Amino acid sequence: MDLIGLIPSFGGLIWTLLAFVVALSIIVAVHEYGHYIVGRWTGIHAEVFSLGFGPVIYSRVDSRGTRWQLAALPFGGYVKFLGDSNAASGKDGEAISGLSEAERRHTMHGAPLWARTLTVAAGPAFNFMMAMVIFIGMMMLNGVATQEPVVGAVKPVPFDGQTLLPGDRILQVAGKDTPDLETVVSVGRDVPPSESIPYLISRDGAELAFDGPYLFPPVADGVTPQSAAYDAGLLPGDVIVAIDGTKISAFSEVQSIVGASDGRELLLTIWRAGEVFDTTLVPRRSDLPTAEGGFETRYLIGLSGGLGFTPETRFPGPLEAVKLSAQQTWFVTKTSLSGLWHMATGAISTCNLRGPVGIAESSAAAASQGVESFVWFLAMLSVAVGMMNLFPIPVLDGGHLVFHAWEAVTGSPPTDKALRVMMSAGLAILLSLMVFALTNDFFCP
Repeated sequence: MDLIGLIPSFGGLIWTLLAFVVALSIIVAVHEYGHYIVGRWTGIHAEVFSLGFGPVIYSRVDSRGTRWQLAALPFGGYVKFLGDSNAASGKDGEAISGLSEAERRHTMHGAPLWARTLTVAAGPAFNFMMAMVIFIGMMMLNGVATQEPVVGAVKPVPFDGQTLLPGDRILQVAGKDTPDLETVVSVGRDVPPSESIPYLISRDGAELAFDGPYLFPPVADGVTPQSAAYDAGLLPGDVIVAIDGTKISAFSEVQSIVGASDGRELLLTIWRAGEVFDTTLVPRRSDLPTAEGGFETRYLIGLSGGLGFTPETRFPGPLEAVKLSAQQTWFVTKTSLSGLWHMATGAISTCNLRGPVGIAESSAAAASQGVESFVWFLAMLSVAVGMMNLFPIPVLDGGHLVFHAWEAVTGSPPTDKALRVMMSAGLAILLSLMVFALTNDFFCP
């Protein structure tokens, strides 16, 4: 056996596991801290806060009597409140029966309904808030595009001649006035792909006309993890100059050729920082959300494109940043729910549902693209975890909220026997979904 040859694969596996554990641990810690802190605020005592399961590696007891521990299996976590029989907040009837009335008030099962409801809902809520905080941070760090037709930064392309420069105000594109950024985009999309197009700009107080690069060049703005382009080693900033020997001038041409490929292998000629090389890849079938809320199946290689320049940016105020981050969080949630519904109805492939292996690979891919990419991935995963926990399945937070809703309507909670049966059924459903997702990880393309 070639042990030396296994070192790169082994190193990749370690990197994948490390990225997955870090991502999951952060998100689980935020989720469980939501349960813990709101429980504490509402008078429910937490006996154990555990990051991970299994044998305890490290623990300490704080001044409130809560044991904080780090366990050997870093694939989740839990908060065990006073009166709980397990990590899923099952009722320990024997332990509760030995408590006084005042002590029962500090258990999850003896606290008022409002306190229990807030404590349960806090876990998913903290996941959504984590995503919003990350989105806000990204906006404050990178800014948001203004509607002014002003160039912020120019993407490098192999072009001999004059190009746009930072600070240029675009007055016209192909002879049409462009009073704002939206018009620049609209006019630019109407111009047929070509090596160059005419511009009229304002630079340093003077107007200048010249033929510059096409407005939507074949530049990779982003590379999707676990995509054909990612596996082929393409990077953000790469310029696709030809496909199967056909010269490419616009990103739309890349989309057209890939879309019509029917999954056949393509030869891409890439320009990267002045160097030109060839690579081959095979487009993959993908289900994409549409503006109308549905999905469409297309062949993709995992590249995203855009304008040949980054627009001038501004930094939003606090209220605007919160509003924009909430809109982004809702968009991710809505798209995810739509995807699950379309999978359930058979409209799109169930291979879109991935399990722990797929998530681990995505974690490693995001981390390999830099800190900003990894943090963005954390936000997306945090939304997914918060949304999943709200599903009305016993064992999950959503199932507990359903029990609390039942109690609010009927005046009494479900019986202990009914709870045990439903919790067992919920656990079976959850395990079945996990096995199904894990099967997708191994057998879906």
